[in-house]
Amino acid sequence: MRTKPLVGVLAVVALAGVLGVVVLVNTMASNLKLPQIGPACTVRADGEVALDAVQMANAATIAAVGVRRNMPEQAIVIALATAFQESKLENLEDGDRDSVGLFQQRPSQGWGTVEEISDPRYSAGRFYTALKKVEGWEEMRITDAAQTVQRSAYPEAYEKWADKSRVLAAALTGRATQAVECRFTGTPVLRGAAAATNLLETLKLDWGKKLAGKAEEATGSAGLTVAVADESIGWRYAHWLVSHASATGLERVRFGNLQWHAPEGKWQPLTDGSSADAAQVVAEVYN
Repeated sequence: MRTKPLVGVLAVVALAGVLGVVVLVNTMASNLKLPQIGPACTVRADGEVALDAVQMANAATIAAVGVRRNMPEQAIVIALATAFQESKLENLEDGDRDSVGLFQQRPSQGWGTVEEISDPRYSAGRFYTALKKVEGWEEMRITDAAQTVQRSAYPEAYEKWADKSRVLAAALTGRATQAVECRFTGTPVLRGAAAATNLLETLKLDWGKKLAGKAEEATGSAGLTVAVADESIGWRYAHWLVSHASATGLERVRFGNLQWHAPEGKWQPLTDGSSADAAQVVAEVYN
């Protein structure tokens, strides 16, 4: 189980309930392979973690799969700590012996095929399934729970990632607010109808068809709206959107009376005269 470079994860919007999420996209698309605009994500929630764009997107996907499976926040902390240690949150093409993916799972040990394990959602799901079978995992140290699943040659190694993983989990579950800030510059290559299609497909991959079924095309624009239940869920998905912004060309995300703007990379009060809306998340891409 070890580390190496990665394949980017694409993603954008998701949600469920009574608040609404909107994703607006540009006109015309050229290439389904989106550029990685660059690193620069900081997560602050009783601590601070700095990640590049790919790591941030993978962390958000791991958390989304955990939430979708109704796993508690502690399970997400354990999953993130494991992926930190095994791959530095990168979807590796190889590793020790036949290990691959975010969790460096091995096809020869029954984790799935190389193609399956190379899918971050599949590998995260398999990790949560295995963790759930560990008796008393909720009371274990992070490293002990992770080691019981992973059977690593370095059983204490996961603990050093516990604090960073708690920061990420607090933000990506929506318990912490205004916590994920990423600064991106550059010109995205995916726009318009192709971007909208990609957003919906990514939504289904990260959050499942049940949540994706609540998605609707935004009125008068190429985009999506998805209903969510409360403020915590709103922040959960606002953070998820920002986490995936470099792969989707998002320029702006708004929630309540705050907005995130890619070139500045920070959550700041709205200054364009628009009214605050605590029941809606709005995400726009570059024109």
